[in-house]
Amino acid sequence: MENSRIPGEHFFTTSDNTALFYRHWPTLQPGAKKVIVLFHRGHEHSGRLQHIVDELAMPDTAFYAWDARGHGQTSGPRGYSPSLARSVQDVDEFVRFAASDSQVGLEEVVVIAQSVGAVMVATWVHDYAPAIRGLVLASPAFKVKLYVPLARPALALWHRLRGLFFINSYVKGRYLTHDRQRVASFNNDPLITRAIAVNILLDLYKTSERIVSDAAAITLPHATSDIRR
Repeated sequence: MENSRIPGEHFFTTSDNTALFYRHWPTLQPGAKKVIVLFHRGHEHSGRLQHIVDELAMPDTAFYAWDARGHGQTSGPRGYSPSLARSVQDVDEFVRFAASDSQVGLEEVVVIAQSVGAVMVATWVHDYAPAIRGLVLASPAFKVKLYVPLARPALALWHRLRGLFFINSYVKGRYLTHDRQRVASFNNDPLITRAIAVNILLDLYKTSERIVSDAAAITLPHATSDIRR
């Protein structure tokens, strides 16, 4: 599929003065007030979400997508963030920025997130309870499989003893999709971030357990009485 929507490329500055790269696909219908914010998988970046914008074919909707800390065209050590909590705060700030940039309220914003991005967004709606219009989580990475027995406690111990270090992912495109073109593009994308910082991996485990165990606290999307007819 050829790209039908061409994004602008920009930087958004967080409250701790970190510049995050993002793409913005403006609405094709002047005056439209709908916004969708997309969050990419772990290891990926906003450029890999172009096909979603095109396939949704929503000319009355503006789309935003970032490159998370340590990913894509955002600078910094690959796969690193000070903490998952800091990244969740980034989510809050970016969604609010997207709403403000499009001059709409949060109630006009829908968030779609995949994999690790979906874990961060699930944590955001649990901890921050934003009044967004809707939420879609695609294959949230609440369980990250490590192939070495006792790997998680060993990583935690080594992190305490050694400090920060990075673990490489061996995920291949064929594990993510059956679309051969998408598989090839993943395997050959120079902006794919293979590394993940150990603190983020350990935070991901702990946070996932907390959110899943208290999932009933998440009340988004709202009940049918809040849906426009």
